[in-house]
Amino acid sequence: MVKAILTLGGLGLLFGIFLGVAYRKFAVEKDPKAEEVLAVLPGANCGACGFPGCSGLAEAIAKGEAPANACKAGGASLAEIVAQVMGVEASAEDAKVARLMCRGGEEKAVRRAKYVGLTDCRSAKTVGSGGKACTFGCLGLGNCVRACPFGAMSMGADGLPVINPEICTGCGVCVETCPQGVLSLVPAQNRVFVACSSTAPGREVRKTCQVGCIACRICERTCEHDAIHVENNLAKIDYSKCTNCGRCAEKCPQKIIINETAATDDKQATAI
Repeated sequence: MVKAILTLGGLGLLFGIFLGVAYRKFAVEKDPKAEEVLAVLPGANCGACGFPGCSGLAEAIAKGEAPANACKAGGASLAEIVAQVMGVEASAEDAKVARLMCRGGEEKAVRRAKYVGLTDCRSAKTVGSGGKACTFGCLGLGNCVRACPFGAMSMGADGLPVINPEICTGCGVCVETCPQGVLSLVPAQNRVFVACSSTAPGREVRKTCQVGCIACRICERTCEHDAIHVENNLAKIDYSKCTNCGRCAEKCPQKIIINETAATDDKQATAI
């Protein structure tokens, strides 16, 4: 009995010494600077920065492989904090928000069939674009809403996602999730945008949607700043030139150019 106890005790001691040596030899040393950066990151692990979670981004920033403003979710304020931790200057970058480039909701877009299947946009896209006649429009099954890590999106009564710009961080997760490409990141200060993604000829657009771009070029002729042009049957805004004047939105016969500044003013006036 005593011999067995001594044998087991000796083996335990040997294993303990072995594990201790192995731990010291193979231990991965943590960069204290990376730990400091990780402590101030939001911990959302949304992946918008392109790294595997906040810990991966923290390590990249500590090694100088990513800038202090790499965290899309944190915005400019967090970039300043990270820059202070790293002892560098935060580079200025315009904040962005997601915009839905489609207005073809239930009452506006023509349906050629009723989609019955998985509540998933990618699945619906493979089955006749979910029954919509316009193959460019939002499928309305909410992949983007479910993917948003910050709860900045919800589904509207018209079957289209609604984005809350006050909550949206511009992380871009919804943009990557959308199989139709109808979500885009736009500079937050630019309140005018084209809410259509169709590049079909105008005559086809009229048959499939009441609020699609028909490439009439009225917006192009109206803009005094040369900020909007029709390319491949679709109006596109050059945000480096756009002044948010909203004249293109006023003149658009299809009402697919949205002026959020005017919309906000109207809501405030109604509330008063």
